[in-house]
Amino acid sequence: MAPLNPVTAEVTQRIVERSRESRADYLARMAAAREAGPGRGKLSCANWAHAFAAQPDDDKQRLRNPAAPNVAIVSAYNDMLSAHQPYERFPDIIRQAAREAGATAQYAGGVPAMCDGVTQGRPGMELSLFSRDVIAMATAVALTHDAFDAALMLGICDKIVPGLFIGAASFGHLPVIFVPGGPMTSGISNAEKARVRGLYAEGKATRDELLTSEMKSYHGPGTCTFYGTANSNQMMMEMTGLHLPGAAFVTPNTPLRDALTAAAPRRAVEIRDGANDYTPFSAVVDEKSLVNAVAGLLATGGSTNHTLHILAMARAAGVQITWEDFNDLSRVTPLIARVYPNGSEDVNAFHAAGGMSFVTRQLLDAGLAHEDVMTVAGRGLRRYQQEPFLDGGRLVWREGPPASLDRDILRPADDPFQREGGLRIVTGALGRGVIKTSAVKPEHRTVEAPAIVFDDQDALLAAHRRGELERDFVAVVRFQGPQANGMPELHSLTPVLGVLQDKGFKVALVTDGRMSGASGKVPAAIHVTPEAAAGGPLARVRTGDVIRLDAEAGVLDIRLDPRELMGREAGPAPPSAPGYGRELFGWMRRAAGPADTGACALFEAAAS
Repeated sequence: MAPLNPVTAEVTQRIVERSRESRADYLARMAAAREAGPGRGKLSCANWAHAFAAQPDDDKQRLRNPAAPNVAIVSAYNDMLSAHQPYERFPDIIRQAAREAGATAQYAGGVPAMCDGVTQGRPGMELSLFSRDVIAMATAVALTHDAFDAALMLGICDKIVPGLFIGAASFGHLPVIFVPGGPMTSGISNAEKARVRGLYAEGKATRDELLTSEMKSYHGPGTCTFYGTANSNQMMMEMTGLHLPGAAFVTPNTPLRDALTAAAPRRAVEIRDGANDYTPFSAVVDEKSLVNAVAGLLATGGSTNHTLHILAMARAAGVQITWEDFNDLSRVTPLIARVYPNGSEDVNAFHAAGGMSFVTRQLLDAGLAHEDVMTVAGRGLRRYQQEPFLDGGRLVWREGPPASLDRDILRPADDPFQREGGLRIVTGALGRGVIKTSAVKPEHRTVEAPAIVFDDQDALLAAHRRGELERDFVAVVRFQGPQANGMPELHSLTPVLGVLQDKGFKVALVTDGRMSGASGKVPAAIHVTPEAAAGGPLARVRTGDVIRLDAEAGVLDIRLDPRELMGREAGPAPPSAPGYGRELFGWMRRAAGPADTGACALFEAAAS
C-alpha cells in the first residue's frame, strides 16, 4: 500500500473530525434500521400478498419465504434521454439473473430524469438542479415499502446519480449497487462539433447545418460522449466503490454490458445482510471513499456540478465536505486526463486508453486515494484497477493496462498534463465561487476588465447580437442562484464568450449560476455565494465596475471600496416566472441552501 499524500491525509482527517457527530448519528440510524430487519417479515399476510400479487408464480413461491432475498430496482428509465433509453431492457435481465441466484427482483419505482442538454437555455432548466432533490425523494418512496434486502440504482446523468445516491443513503443499511448503461458510440469529432457551433454563434452557419452537425454527434443510445456531469458521475461511482469494477464506460446493447448488468443483482445477493460478505451502502460510503471521489474528479478534470453534488451527497451520509477540501486536494492532485471539453477526444477514447482502471492505479500508487475502503466488489480500491472482459461468454476481470495507451488522453501521475487538479476556489469582495481551470489556457486565467451586468443569460446573448460585446469585459450574470430561479446552467453562453476570446478580447464570466460539466475554455467563476437573491455583493455590481478574476491566485475582486459597494442599493431581483412547472418548485427555492453547502432544499427544510 502506497503511503498517503500528507495533504490527502490531512484533508481526510479534518473531514472526519468535522463530521464526527453527524456521521455517528447517521450510522446509528442505519444500525437501528438493520436491526429492525426487512419490513416484509412484520407485514400482515394481506399487506405482504399485496406486494407481490402481480409476480410470476415461481417468484411468488420464493416471496412466500420472508427470508428469501428480494432486490429492489430503482430506475430512471425514459426514452427521451439517450443515456437512459437502454434501461428499458435492464429489469428483465436483472430479474432473470436474480432468479438464477435464488432470489427475486422487483421494479420498486421509477424516478424522473430530465436532460439538461434538451432544456439548456429553456425555462425547464430552472427545474434541473431541484430535480436532484425530487429524485432523492422518489428513491425513498420506492424503497420505503421496506420489502428489500438490497437495491440496484439505474441512473447515469446529471442530477440523477446524485439524487439516487441521496435517496439511497436513507436506506444505507442495505447493499446498493449503481448499474450504468454506458456511453453511446463516438460520432463526429469534438473539434468538428465545436467548429460548427462557433460558426453558428457568429451567424455563419444556418440552424439546419447546426442541427445536422449535432445529430451526427448525438446519434444513438448511451451517454453523451463528452466528459460532462453524466460521465463524471460514472467516474465517481467507480471511485466510491458503488459500481462493479470497470462498469462505467462499456457501451450499451453489447454482450459485455449485459453481462455486467446481470452480475449486479448476483453480487447484491452475495453482499446482503445474512450473507458472508454483508456490505451495506453505509459501509461503502464514508469519509475516505468520498475523498476518493473528489480525487478522481480533480485528476480527470470532471464536472464543476460536483462541487455542489458531492457536498449534498456527503451530507446525506453524515459527512461534511467543504469547498476548501476541494481546493486543498486540487493543489496536490495532478490532472492526468484530457477528455473533451478539456481535450480533443471523448470518453470512448479515454476508456480505450486505459480509462478508470488506469486512473485508479495512478491515484493509488501516488498516495492520492485511499486504498483501504469497502466497495461492493470487496475490500480495497485496488479491485478497481481491473477491467471486465468476456471469456467464452463468462464475465471475468483482469488487470488494466499499467501504462497509458494514449498519452494525449491519459498521463501518469508523475508526468501529468498539469501538476494541479482542474478546480480552484476564488474568493474576494464579490463572495466565493468555483472555477474550472483544466480547460482554460494559462494566459486566459487572469482577467481584469470592466463589468457588464446582466440579470439573465438572454440579455447577454441579445447584447452579443447587437454587437455590444466586442471589447474586454467581465460578464456578470446574476440572480441565477438556487434561491433566485433554481440555479440553471448557463451553457448557452460558452460559444459566444469563446468566440469573443478567440478574437483576442479578454473576457470572463462571473455568476451565481452554473456552467455544468461542459464548462469550457473561457474563465468562469461560477456558483458565487452569497447569491444575488440572498443579498450577495453581485446584486450591487454596476456596469463599468472593474472586476479582477485571477484563477491562479484564487481571487474574485472588484476595484471598489467595500463600504461603497455594500452601501449601494441592491439591484432588484427579477420576478419568478410562472409556467413550465416552475410554480410548483417555489418551496424548494425558498428552502435551498447556499451553493457551498450543496444548494440542497431537503436538508434545509428538514432542519427547519
